[in-house]
Amino acid sequence: MFSFTVAAVVFGVIFLAELPDKTALAGLMLGTRYRASYVFAGVAAAFLVHVALAIAAGSVLTLLPHRLVQGVVGVLFLAGAAVLLFRKGEDEEEVKKPADQSFWKVSGAGFMMILVAEFGDLTQIMTANLAARYDDPLSVGVGAVLALWAVAGLGILGGRTLMKYVPIELITKVAAGVMLLLAGFSLYEAIAG
Repeated sequence: MFSFTVAAVVFGVIFLAELPDKTALAGLMLGTRYRASYVFAGVAAAFLVHVALAIAAGSVLTLLPHRLVQGVVGVLFLAGAAVLLFRKGEDEEEVKKPADQSFWKVSGAGFMMILVAEFGDLTQIMTANLAARYDDPLSVGVGAVLALWAVAGLGILGGRTLMKYVPIELITKVAAGVMLLLAGFSLYEAIAG
């Protein structure tokens, strides 16, 4: 059964965690060079693959004892919050320009860039954690995919404008705060049993 509450929580957590990440910058760079719809198609497909892998990993975690999973999820959320709070600014990655502007070349470039750059990324790990926490793969998957698509769309259509009004440090601190809350809830459930 689909839960709008779970999907909304996942959307908020993943959106905030991904916003200061390299995806928005990569989308912005690709979006300034190529047709936005072509770029978005490739990026969106790559995120579908990432979320499917994360949901599968999270579903495997649900087979373990509940208290153990909650403890591991809590520790991973703490680690994610630490990564957000203590990482140094990332350099923009170089994007190779496709030889032509066809849909398949541009969307393929976007797909491959995101598939490689985001594999094992913080938000993929968080998605697996959330899938394990809520044991609701559909709701978690929908929330995560929509959040990742929203960040990619913002990056492609106007990442610089957003960053002018909302400091990246604030976005990062809010995302880390949400992750700390989730870590606290997960650890409490692991201890309280």
